[in-house]
Amino acid sequence: MIIVIQCTDRVGLVAAISGLLAQKEFNIISMHEHVDNTANLFFMRLEVDKTGGAEGLEENLQDILPENALIKINPLPEKKIIVLVTKEYHCLADILIRNYFKTLGASVQCVIGNHNTLQDVCQRFDIPFYPVQATEDKAAFEQTIIDITKKYEFDYLVLAKFMRILSHDFVSRFPMQIINIHHSFLPAFAGASPYRQAYERGVKLIGATAHYVTDELDEGPIIAQQIIPADHSHTVHDMVKAGKEIETAVLAKALKLVFDDRVFVYKNKTVVLE
Repeated sequence: MIIVIQCTDRVGLVAAISGLLAQKEFNIISMHEHVDNTANLFFMRLEVDKTGGAEGLEENLQDILPENALIKINPLPEKKIIVLVTKEYHCLADILIRNYFKTLGASVQCVIGNHNTLQDVCQRFDIPFYPVQATEDKAAFEQTIIDITKKYEFDYLVLAKFMRILSHDFVSRFPMQIINIHHSFLPAFAGASPYRQAYERGVKLIGATAHYVTDELDEGPIIAQQIIPADHSHTVHDMVKAGKEIETAVLAKALKLVFDDRVFVYKNKTVVLE
């Protein structure tokens, strides 16, 4: 069982929480905590084991924690996701393979694409694919996507190289539920052809960033980042290839962190308890 807690910090929280769990005969398998002294916030993630249920545990925790504490008890941690794509296959293929072998930590409900390029690969994995033609009527385009999502229960929308900018109205429907993979070590090289821009600038590092989507384009809370070295010998093709590999790796890491309930969001930043 996973327990995650976010609340105002004060002396004795770790002792109080562990004492309550011991009293209720929960065995703590792992415990990670962090205090943001500037914001005076306390974050904790626990994995516990016990034969039997957790009836009343949230109420018991509320009694010993500061007011307005956020508590999530998740006996069944596997999440459900909907994936949005355009034409690039690398991130989607990784997600589908992990989903097939049940190592994703979530189950893919369907894939929505604004091109039908990736429909065949979804069919091979027996995942429903919905093509949605992007038109000048952006509101209608997004409403079609929303209508499709209503057919499923899901926890997150994953933008696996979905190359469309989402409107405020769309994003506001799914607060901190949309995860994007960005083709640079933010903030850098916004817009089209990022690897050509990187090549022309002679960059020495190639990076990728996974983040939550907010109204500010590519400015949402960062979940995971990674960089790899580059030099003058790299062609545009080399950078594109390396970029796809790092995008796949960073998105996979970010999704695992989120699905494992290791990511806390506050203000416009994250605490990640690995």
